[in-house]
Amino acid sequence: MEHDLCEAAIKGDTDSLIAIIQKDPLILHKFADGCFNGAASPLHVAASNNRTRFVEELLHRQPELTEVLDSQLRSALHLASAKGHDEIVKVLVKANPEMCLVRDREGKNPLHMAAVKGKINALKELVGACPEAARDRVDRNETILHLCVKHNQLESLEKLLDIIQGQDFVNAKDNDGNTILHLAILYKRFKIVDVLGVGTYEEKETIDVNATNASGYTAMDILIHGSGNNWIHGSGNKEESDRVHDFLLKADAKRAKDLVGGDWLTNKRESLMVVASLIATMAFQAGVTPPGGVWQEDSHKNDTIVYRAGEAVMAYNYQGSYPYFLRFNTIGFVAALSTILLLMSGLKFRNKAMMWVLIVTMWLAITSMAITYVFSNVVVTPKKDRSSLTRTITIGVIVWSSVMALLLAKLTFGLVAFFAKDKSRKMKANKRIKNEAPSSRGGKGRGANPPLPLTS
Repeated sequence: MEHDLCEAAIKGDTDSLIAIIQKDPLILHKFADGCFNGAASPLHVAASNNRTRFVEELLHRQPELTEVLDSQLRSALHLASAKGHDEIVKVLVKANPEMCLVRDREGKNPLHMAAVKGKINALKELVGACPEAARDRVDRNETILHLCVKHNQLESLEKLLDIIQGQDFVNAKDNDGNTILHLAILYKRFKIVDVLGVGTYEEKETIDVNATNASGYTAMDILIHGSGNNWIHGSGNKEESDRVHDFLLKADAKRAKDLVGGDWLTNKRESLMVVASLIATMAFQAGVTPPGGVWQEDSHKNDTIVYRAGEAVMAYNYQGSYPYFLRFNTIGFVAALSTILLLMSGLKFRNKAMMWVLIVTMWLAITSMAITYVFSNVVVTPKKDRSSLTRTITIGVIVWSSVMALLLAKLTFGLVAFFAKDKSRKMKANKRIKNEAPSSRGGKGRGANPPLPLTS
């Protein structure tokens, strides 16, 4: 009788279904209860063969059949989604929308199946019914976007990018640390690079072109090192590679070796925050409690106040040095606070200009505190020792500041040279891009339709 039911499901013969149920009223219950040891249920068979009326009849009599899984842990919704049977997908989703989240042995849910097979209508139906299913990852921690790139499903990827919103999702990494941009270049899916919008305004809001994978490679590294190598998958030619290279340049993409400063800062951000906070604390303490202390009580002379309690002793005993002490201490305090603000701002310091700003700010803070230290020692050192010790300290600080100034000059020169070279490369890239025919880009690009938020 199970065989007869399977034959009826293949043909979509609802009359035979009714006759079988009349002979064995519990047969559908047996399938729903898993009595047939992982065998495909009649719902699986009917869904796979696009028998919509038969599916509706089954669900009317036994809705729990939607939860039955075959030996590969696939539901009937998995099979209908993979084959693009849109009407059956609608019926199954309506009957049990939670089945959109069920994963098979490979970790794929029905939405993944529709995406990798390029079944766009089924994909839209599933996303609309259960948006959170798009966030599920498969076994190698790959997102649905990774699957679209690996299976070269350009239309599926484009539809998902139009629907799904969020930089964290678009820039998600798999177990190898690869983003979808890494994979698109690794597999030479250059039309997918176009769909991602690399080199356009929209790309700057989504794609991180300088993300590094577990091997420390950026997309630019993969493009440059992979050209002509047999470990690169897919197809492509030098003209396409050059075109993508130009678009990556336009998007300010870098090689990993040019991002060392930014990666170092990312790893040392917390330590820098502690150092800047310590400098700010020292400067604040020196400002409210200057070396030599403060007067403890007012002093009068001929009914005139000479000094008040709480005023700095140094301001009266070292009138020439105190203004410089206060100025440098203030510079160090403000520079330290600015460093803290920059580190808390969330700015990406892989940008060489931002790195230079941070380095200059820290240089000001440290140098100012060093000079403040010299003035402080002048105040607290006895006169008999002051001449030799102060000279030694001053020379040491001057030498140290000179070295710091040379390093700063070198960094500044390097920054100027980098921008000059970068501007030249981008001008050449833009010139080549303008000379291309508009039809040379394979995808429609991003930004035509505003993305909808991914919410349940």
